[in-house]
Order: sequence, then C-alpha cells, then structure tokens
Amino acid sequence: MIFDLEQANALSASTLLGALGMEFTKLAHGHVEATMPVDQRTHQPYGLLHGGASAALAETIGSYGSALIAQANNGIAVGVELNINHIKSKRGGLVTGIAKLIHEGQNTHVWNIEIVDEEQKLIAISRLTVMIKAPKKHA
Repeated sequence: MIFDLEQANALSASTLLGALGMEFTKLAHGHVEATMPVDQRTHQPYGLLHGGASAALAETIGSYGSALIAQANNGIAVGVELNINHIKSKRGGLVTGIAKLIHEGQNTHVWNIEIVDEEQKLIAISRLTVMIKAPKKHA
C-alpha cells in the first residue's frame, strides 16, 4: 500500500487530498506530516481557512500513519473519532499538519495532530482515534 512519500502522494492525487492540494512531507512510524495550501480550494465563504479542510488534513495524516503500521499485518485503519479545536484563522499561504502517535494499541491508535502556519503558529489542534481491523475475507 503506502511505502514512501512519492507513492503516498501519487495514490492521493485523484482523491480529496489532491482536490485540497495536500502533500505528504514525512512518513515515519508514529510521525506523519503533510502540507495544505490556504486558497480558494480550502476557504470558507469569508475567505478564511475552512474548519472542514483542517479536519480533513488532521484525519488524513493520522489515518495514513495508522495505515503504515497496520499494513505490516495486512490490517486496515479506519478513523472512528475526530476532535478538532480551531485556534487561529488563516487567509492564505500554507499550513502543515504534524501527527504524532500517542497510543499504539493492537486495536486502536490515538494521534495528536497540530496544524501550524509557516511561522509555526498553532492554527488548530486535533485528536484522532483510529480502529485497526483485519481485512475482510471475500467469499
């Protein structure tokens, strides 16, 4: 599935990630980072970064981090709960999501995700819980 940055970005090109301009910049066990532009694709009607775009970035990088871990056992990762607090508004530029694994259980992972601007100022903070499942067997 996902092995390196080039593959992750190529797989994401035709999905929501590509539509919002997300790009993975770091994939490691327990640590994933990606950037997202703040422009017309990610704005809400007032010209500010849409909270849903921030939530999509947070869920994406945490879920990819869990997928990296789960794929070693042929498992899949499914997000089950996302909490996000929007701290500061942003009108343009680039944000970076930084996901760090804070719990790695057999069936669940919990991620802390910070979204920061170019000056490392906190834009949003999130917590994501991911369920690890065995792949479905086809009859």
